[in-house]
Amino acid sequence: MDARDTESTSPAAPRVAVVGAGTMGAGIAQVAAGAGHEVSLVDVAPGAAARAVDRLRAALARLAAEGRVPEADATAIPDRIRPTASMADVPECTLVVEAVPEDLPLKRSVLTEAAERQPATTILATNTSSLDVSALAEAVPGPERVLGLHFFNPAPRMRLVEVVSGRDTSAAYVMHVSALVRSWGKTPVHCASTPGFIVNRVARPFYGEAQRVVQEGLADPATVDWILRERGGFPMGPFELTDLIGQDVNLAVGTSVWERTGRDERYAPTTFQRRLVAAGRLGRKSGAGVYRYAADGTIEREEPDLLLAARLVGGPVERDPLARTLALLVNEAVDLVHRAEASAADVDLAMQLGASHPRGPISWGRQIGLDVVAEQLRRLDAAFPGGRYRPSPALSDGSLA
Repeated sequence: MDARDTESTSPAAPRVAVVGAGTMGAGIAQVAAGAGHEVSLVDVAPGAAARAVDRLRAALARLAAEGRVPEADATAIPDRIRPTASMADVPECTLVVEAVPEDLPLKRSVLTEAAERQPATTILATNTSSLDVSALAEAVPGPERVLGLHFFNPAPRMRLVEVVSGRDTSAAYVMHVSALVRSWGKTPVHCASTPGFIVNRVARPFYGEAQRVVQEGLADPATVDWILRERGGFPMGPFELTDLIGQDVNLAVGTSVWERTGRDERYAPTTFQRRLVAAGRLGRKSGAGVYRYAADGTIEREEPDLLLAARLVGGPVERDPLARTLALLVNEAVDLVHRAEASAADVDLAMQLGASHPRGPISWGRQIGLDVVAEQLRRLDAAFPGGRYRPSPALSDGSLA
């Protein structure tokens, strides 16, 4: 069977397996089942897959009672998911998605077992958010069928899926799985297996630059958040957002990108965030992060200094949190395109759908002027030497004009 064929056990809805019944795995299983697929949900922990299906059934029943999903779907979706404790019990599938913890040996072993138990044409996908797809595929029989399918949390609601090609991934499999994901109501974007893929790499300056502005004593977190929200149009400020994500989770992703890029200064974790995590201030889930939270989750924070915000925004770029952040977002995005790791259109779409940015960074750069961004970065690089602000060659070579 050719990888581009769409037939398996049923032409309309080939069978899918998801390995890992945690939040992400269960969410992916729900998405596939909601699109009409019979799904095997695999987890080696006794009863874990069955409990995940039970939770889904209860959640969908509540939504049906509120009129938010059809009653027929609330019954049919969990009925299509078969819990199992072993890949040995999974029938032939068109697609196997692993969603186990972010551990390279563990993920590689899951993919290898799936390759050994499934036909040679079964697509093997990893939901990793930080590991190298090429490294995961190295020991897997048929590495050309291994690719990344990076869903965003919560998988049933988030539209974006990053389809990630490893060194040996076949373009035919990428085309096939992209069409499949699109049939699930998702929007695929394509990228190479670069550290952080598109969203987690390009988004690093949104968090890191805010932390550096506060470290430098230019402004307090509430004022920086206000500037990015009210003047930049972002739905949440960087400190609000990292508190919601979890400071520990955000630091772990940033550290992974930093390590995988040879400790490039662009991605170096900040002392500000390291100290938060060391102090147990992880964000909303711990009751305190950058801000403190009441028992009901209500944020407790100081009011922004609007007079300070007015002085900073539009002033020298070295002191303007918004201009600094936008310059770095644009720089990161054009560099990704310059390295041919993703297209400009996919980068813009990914940042809007996956990070809820008000517009794509390539589009933003063209609006500001790529030459203006290049000059801003040269000024920042002179003020803060070390490599964090080095301009991408793509800002001045005309390739994105």
